[in-house]
Amino acid sequence: MVEKSHSAGFWPSLYEPFRGLGSRVADWFAPASEASVDEGGYRIRMELPGVAEKDIKVSLDDGVVTVTGEKQSSREETGETWYFSEREYGSFSRSFRLPPDADGKAVKAELKDGVLTIGVGKKAPSESGCGTEIPIAKG
Repeated sequence: MVEKSHSAGFWPSLYEPFRGLGSRVADWFAPASEASVDEGGYRIRMELPGVAEKDIKVSLDDGVVTVTGEKQSSREETGETWYFSEREYGSFSRSFRLPPDADGKAVKAELKDGVLTIGVGKKAPSESGCGTEIPIAKG
């Protein structure tokens, strides 16, 4: 058991709520996602409500699909005696490593109703199923 020193005063306790703030902020901007697979290929769905298509970039590099973007939304309401404004801004990035049988040439992305769906096809299995025979040279 570790005890706090009473001689340290109130300063250590004052900063306690801010520990780990960076990771919590990163989680706040990381959009919720799910990945699935079926016979036809792999599918990644990501919730991006309020994010415009022009603010989203989907890329494939070395077997990793990366989705980056920036959320910019605001809401304002006014009344006779009141004013209310909410704004959300922030960048995000999520990466997904694809399995070896994913076909990087068969990738499609669609944004509909605030949900980004990325489909990745599968490579056709080799006909023999046992690989390629390599001839042996005589030495």
